[in-house]
Amino acid sequence: MPLHRVRPCIAFQTHPTSRHLLQPRNMSSDEQTTITTHTTTEFFESIGDKVQNLAPAADGASTDGEDHKLVEEIESLCMNCGENGVTRLLLTAIPYFREVVIMSFACEHCNTQNNEIQAAGTIQPRGTHYELRLTSLPDFSRQVVKSDTATVKFIELDLEIPAGRGQLTNVEGLLSTVMDDLEMGQEARKEQMPEVHPKVTEIIAKGRAMLAGDSFPFRFYVDDPAGNSFIAPDLKDGVGKWEKREYVRTLEQNTALGLADSAGADLSNRGLTADGEIIPNEVYNFPASCPGCMHPCTTHMKMVDIPHFKQVVLMSTVCDDCGYRSNDVKTGGEIPEHGEKITLTVEDSTDLARDILKSETCGLECPELKLQVNPGTLGGRFTTVEGLLTQVRNDLHSQIFEGSGPGQGGDSLAVDEKGQWDDFFTGLDAAIRGDRPFTVILTDPFASSFVQPLVDPPAPDPKIKREAYTRTEEEEEELGLKDMKTEGYEEPETAVHEDAEAVQ
Repeated sequence: MPLHRVRPCIAFQTHPTSRHLLQPRNMSSDEQTTITTHTTTEFFESIGDKVQNLAPAADGASTDGEDHKLVEEIESLCMNCGENGVTRLLLTAIPYFREVVIMSFACEHCNTQNNEIQAAGTIQPRGTHYELRLTSLPDFSRQVVKSDTATVKFIELDLEIPAGRGQLTNVEGLLSTVMDDLEMGQEARKEQMPEVHPKVTEIIAKGRAMLAGDSFPFRFYVDDPAGNSFIAPDLKDGVGKWEKREYVRTLEQNTALGLADSAGADLSNRGLTADGEIIPNEVYNFPASCPGCMHPCTTHMKMVDIPHFKQVVLMSTVCDDCGYRSNDVKTGGEIPEHGEKITLTVEDSTDLARDILKSETCGLECPELKLQVNPGTLGGRFTTVEGLLTQVRNDLHSQIFEGSGPGQGGDSLAVDEKGQWDDFFTGLDAAIRGDRPFTVILTDPFASSFVQPLVDPPAPDPKIKREAYTRTEEEEEELGLKDMKTEGYEEPETAVHEDAEAVQ
């Protein structure tokens, strides 16, 4: 818990000319021409833009009459000694992410110091779940943004960090802080809880081994119902290395975040017929509650028959209150015995216009473009090859190159790393335009994905290759199929009763 009390918005008072923050007085026409309006983007500039704006003021007087400061300083109360300390606020935009307020407090009287990070934006429409699989020492330097609503867990350690103070750190700093905190209380724990002490000692030993690089691979995740946390990706990440998944918050999570109650939403299914049957190609409207603001909204659903494939359900949700939009594709039918890999060779604009159905369990890979998308990242999509690549491109570009102007990248990116991303997006843009051939590989353990053939079945399309494969144990476990028993599931219960009767 921070040892000071200050609101980030206090920093805004250093910009007295903003008409959004102070009531204007009566001014002459000459004075009105010099007024400056500050937008949210100007407050949350990148570090590079802040330094660039600071440079002219350092050479002489500021041209607009304002004092440009990189960091705002505010005198605030120290909760440790009761004297006044200094809180420093930096309003900036983090590459790959969004606007944040970085806060640091120091008291010269008792030497108390602490820092934290707070998300400056609003609660996102959906929660986010980031997971990273660490396989080498460079993975420890991955940037991590942990908001005050996020939960962090190191899976192999079975160690969970509950929601608390926001942090801007990396994986090494996060794990080191946890190990230091555990070691700090070991002496008291040995006396007060002797049965817990050896278990904590074992966790500390495993954690230190991880930090030393002796326990690769291991995984950790950041789960944030507010959607304001983040783990930085890397261009070299393959399938299963880095994963982002968005999810709809539960009612309990919305309540914890202080969002509106959905008790008044009408959730009755008036779009279905009396016997509950769904008519293909008929659009149904269902009252629902928006996962972003919890206000009533409408979900549209349509069942579509894809020729030579199966029935799928298209779903779309639009909220008029907060502007939230989402769409998804659900496939039905039984779970097949094998998964399926579909390989499409794209050579021209005709191939880019093919219809493609990517289920939410399907992974996407384009080796020539160095593109790999993990299952669950994009959800279900029914679009064209061009549309699918465009969405991947836009989503990645908004995360990697989030700046205050067009084409500006994050200033904290290394030159060589930024060059690699530029080359990656150049190749991806060329593929979307149809200027280069490439291959699309869909790997779906449920065999629920589809690429439109350009020849009439049963004749095979020469550009499409379909392969059935046996699901791995990891896929079986992630999909909940490993321990599923669909036949003879009553036998163990019967055997237990027989054994009990024999004992009696």
